[in-house]
Amino acid sequence: MTVSHGARRPRGHVRWRGWSWRVDRRAVLVCLVLAVLTAAVAILSIGTGRYALSPLEVVRTLAGDGPRGAAFIVLDLRLPRALDAILVGFGMGVAGAIFQSLSRNPLGSPDITGFGNGASAGALVAIILLNAGPLQTALGAVCGGVATAVAVYLLAWQRGVQGYRLILVGIGASAVLGSATSLLFLRAELGKAAQAATWMIGSLNGRGWNDVWIAGVGLVVLLPLALAANRRLTLLEMGDELAAGLGIRVQRNRLGLLLVGTGITAMTVAAAGPIPFVALAAPQLARRLTRTPGPNVLPAAFVGSLLVSGADLATQRLLGSAIMPVGVLTGVLGGVYLGWLLLRERRSGRL
Repeated sequence: MTVSHGARRPRGHVRWRGWSWRVDRRAVLVCLVLAVLTAAVAILSIGTGRYALSPLEVVRTLAGDGPRGAAFIVLDLRLPRALDAILVGFGMGVAGAIFQSLSRNPLGSPDITGFGNGASAGALVAIILLNAGPLQTALGAVCGGVATAVAVYLLAWQRGVQGYRLILVGIGASAVLGSATSLLFLRAELGKAAQAATWMIGSLNGRGWNDVWIAGVGLVVLLPLALAANRRLTLLEMGDELAAGLGIRVQRNRLGLLLVGTGITAMTVAAAGPIPFVALAAPQLARRLTRTPGPNVLPAAFVGSLLVSGADLATQRLLGSAIMPVGVLTGVLGGVYLGWLLLRERRSGRL
């Protein structure tokens, strides 16, 4: 189809070198606002601590013109923690959007369906039994997450995989993995058990550049695959029969997207531990902000970044402790959100 020079392009369409795609302007605006808010929260978080810095001093330090002695505090100690929070939240938002679209259910989060627990169990095996470092822990998390995803997929298979069956099998797998994790704690030495217990809550304490690289590499490799599959996710949400009628290989795409979401979940777990309920809440909040159906992968990612960064700032300023794991706060708030979500699902007749 050719377009004359005088014709107006449809609203929300972008063309570049023969490619054409639709752009939701509200979603773009939401992403920009969320990115600005996340950056502001990160700057406040970097300036919080015994050596307090104003937002202007933080920005000047990042630009190389800060107060004397601030460079070490900002660049070596606090910036890795802030970046880790942003990247981990971003990845959790993407993973949550993928899983909820595949299951066509707001409860289809890696926290609930066991994929996050599989990554945690794999990482704990590396930490407790193999005395692994950051890279080996990341590899253990990926192996545990992928093994769990494949097992849940096969157990949920019955002439295909349906959303509710995937969730139910995942909940069962989560319970089994929880028992396996408890067994690992019992067999661990006291020091390793304490270290693993703190990590299992989901913590940004002591995070360094290695953790930032783990989360960053995971997103660089897997995020393009998630974004490229956005259209297929949208079609899969409409139902298997309709998606198949439109030329989508349903089960192959579902398994591939399941592995992509699991890989992102595993890398975020390796970089910060299993921070609960962010992947559950971020896609739902993104849909309310964009007022757009579909997976909303990027808006969910930016919401996730804001949630984790905001929770980290709250633990430092409101609770007065930089040591408290951020997973404690997200767990409390997420539990309230999950109760509300279950009540809404029950009233709508879907439970």
